[in-house]
Amino acid sequence: MGDYSNNTEWADVTPIELDDGASSDAMPLATIAYPPEYLEATAYLRAVMAANEMSERALKLTQDVISMNPAHYTVWIYRAKLLFALDKDLNEELSWLNDVSLKYLKNYQIWHHRQVLLSSKAHFPTFPPKEADFLMEMFAQDSKNYHVWTYRHWLVRHFKLWDQPRELEDVEALLKADVRNNSAWNHRYMLRFGPRDLSSPDAGMVNAGDMATAPTEKGRLPMVDEDVVDGELKFAQEAILRAPENRSPWWYARGVLRAAGRGLEEWEEFAAGFVSEGAVKSSHAVEWLADVFAENGGAEEAARMLTLLKEEYDPIRKNYWDYRIGKLGQGAADVDSKVTSVPVKA
Repeated sequence: MGDYSNNTEWADVTPIELDDGASSDAMPLATIAYPPEYLEATAYLRAVMAANEMSERALKLTQDVISMNPAHYTVWIYRAKLLFALDKDLNEELSWLNDVSLKYLKNYQIWHHRQVLLSSKAHFPTFPPKEADFLMEMFAQDSKNYHVWTYRHWLVRHFKLWDQPRELEDVEALLKADVRNNSAWNHRYMLRFGPRDLSSPDAGMVNAGDMATAPTEKGRLPMVDEDVVDGELKFAQEAILRAPENRSPWWYARGVLRAAGRGLEEWEEFAAGFVSEGAVKSSHAVEWLADVFAENGGAEEAARMLTLLKEEYDPIRKNYWDYRIGKLGQGAADVDSKVTSVPVKA
């Protein structure tokens, strides 16, 4: 840490001390006990920011403050301004940022700063190839890090990486390591079916958030590649066989079928394989069958499935299943409370 008050390089700067109200008549209820070196560094930081100073010494000062408090979002904004004003090598900044990111895994400001840097088309006209390697290094530390996944989503959109083989390869590697990684499932869905260029009606799922779109049409693709859909459904089935009680691939499959305009009944036989002769291997398969029966007018059968969930396989959501049963109609709601057999398709 630098001793700024005794440093001749900073002799011309009058630091701006922290005003937390302690010097006023209205004393603060609780003051933060900042370390002396942090109070000094931030006092000089306020001074150079107030003067809008763009200098090498200011850049070094931001690094010092970040090393003491990486969550100080204002210093990150100032640092970005300095980097562009001084025309610094942003690849060197990324290299430094990699070390900081690995040290502070849950810090949001780091990832916003990284996004600001890569948003510069003058410096990064194309996707920097080392970026994917670094992200996998981050995922090795925490494969469900929300900030890293949000940043990776942005990278795909900014650099148009939907069809880059590396994106899908990394997702598959992460799902192979942990099939329950819901963040990886979400990213895979974005790559396969997410909106791309919203200015083109055929570029992706443009109606998902359109209030004028009928609910039954939401999530539908204007154009469907049936081979991609079939491949994704097969991928989801293989994942379900690995972990039948894992919700992620079941709901991934629902999204894929909706995107393609296909019904849940396409998977009725597959779901029934997890529900036979009273033995249930997946509560999600039971819910799937309930939805299939309900869509096809089999209210009583649907109610039996939902009652199974309510009483045996997902009782923590009893009120929700009661609500679902009630929506089926009074006739279905009167199903016996105890289910002794499970109707499945032969």
